[in-house]
Amino acid sequence: MAHVIVIGAGLAGLAAACHLRGQGHEVTVVEKQSGPGGRGLRLERDGFTFDTGPTVLTMIDLIDEALRQVGVGVHDALELQLLDPAYRARFADGSTLHVRHGHEAMRAEIARECGSADAAAFDDFVVWLRRLYEVELPHFIDANFDSPLDLARSPRAAARLITLGGFGKLGPAIRKRFRDERLHRLFSFQAMYAGLAPEQALAIYAVITYMDSIEGVWFPRGGMRAVPESMAAAAAAAGVEFRYDAPVTRVLTRPDGVVAGVEIASGASGSGATERLGAEAVVCTIDVPTAYDRLLPDLTPPVAVQRPRYSPSAVVWHVGVRGAPTGAAHHNIHFGAAWEECFDDLLTRGTRMRDPSRLVSVPSQDDASAAPAGCSTLYVLEPVPNLAVGRIDWPSERPRMRAELLSFLGANGYPTDIVTEELVDPTDWARAGMAGGTPFALAHTFAQTGPFRPPNVERRRPGLFFAGSGTVPGVGVPMVLISGKLAAQRVAAYAP
Repeated sequence: MAHVIVIGAGLAGLAAACHLRGQGHEVTVVEKQSGPGGRGLRLERDGFTFDTGPTVLTMIDLIDEALRQVGVGVHDALELQLLDPAYRARFADGSTLHVRHGHEAMRAEIARECGSADAAAFDDFVVWLRRLYEVELPHFIDANFDSPLDLARSPRAAARLITLGGFGKLGPAIRKRFRDERLHRLFSFQAMYAGLAPEQALAIYAVITYMDSIEGVWFPRGGMRAVPESMAAAAAAAGVEFRYDAPVTRVLTRPDGVVAGVEIASGASGSGATERLGAEAVVCTIDVPTAYDRLLPDLTPPVAVQRPRYSPSAVVWHVGVRGAPTGAAHHNIHFGAAWEECFDDLLTRGTRMRDPSRLVSVPSQDDASAAPAGCSTLYVLEPVPNLAVGRIDWPSERPRMRAELLSFLGANGYPTDIVTEELVDPTDWARAGMAGGTPFALAHTFAQTGPFRPPNVERRRPGLFFAGSGTVPGVGVPMVLISGKLAAQRVAAYAP
């Protein structure tokens, strides 16, 4: 078996490491940070602990699949709580809908708040979502592609997707099923995760709604940071080596162009010392456009990297406050009155949403270690344009936006007696190596989906593979976990 180096100890890299170790490879993970997590790191300040990466955890079976490659089950490694409600949705008219776990509970919520017609429509909606998911996952998500022709390798599955309306538009597909406009938003806002407006996104992206609203949202004891920490611990116990504080400076190659390992910065900070680590294969989880720019400057990037269309970015405000919110769930979506116009602001005009919709998560409600007694941690997210289309001067906008977010919190029942805080804008994401200044990578346009997305194998550098949100299958915790598995499959098929 080969020695494989994985660049990055985020969820994609950790999944790749587990799957590679399960195949019997010698695996070394090199990470520029001082611990595992990638975008899911922890920030500790003034007695508060913040998760700085993903906040919503779904499809825990994918974590289980990776962990079982190193001899551990997900419930052995993590203490998981099913959140019910998964979300509390607040609307501009003052009404509230809860995304309840389980078909019957959600049906009852819809019947109570939206009426019997929409409750009955929910039955068919769940069947449709599940059928889409069952067709898409094995054939078009959890699958490697070598060319667009691979889309035809499962003609029955493709025909089934067409029959299900998967290649129509998501927004109309939701509207034709439900009368209540609030349900249109509740079951289509997930398109933003794919970097698209619901009116532009293909209906196949309803699988995100399925993962989010049907399969359930979970929260691990110790916070979201417990997921990468537990995966890293399990991998290390199985023999995976971890090298932290080790940023990769270049990918090493033999004279024939075949990958030979990586060079990392080592020694005292700023000393300029480097170290070479040999390997037969490398899995890189750095954002793909950034990887080509920094590690592969002599190669012409794939077409999707040369002319990228990025997803919207986000401003995230981590706030430690005295007191507790009133009536809040763990995850709270506050929808503004405007809807379609807001996507136009984000994706076309490059401005802040005129009537923002925002997410507020309160992890301290289910994680006592996140805040001192009598205090709360708040994670406040507002979607904003990425740096490629944005026309925002962030140094001047930051204080205005902070003031607006503070006023929003106070108006919606959240405590505002701030003890500590950290605000992250698109320029911060860019400095962290995220192309376009967005943590959500390339948008899932048709031209950047499946075989058209930057591939997870670089054939001009035999032995170099990619994982993460910038390659297949795409954005989101479930997708990056699958990306690590797909990269490991590429390594297994590679004969150096």
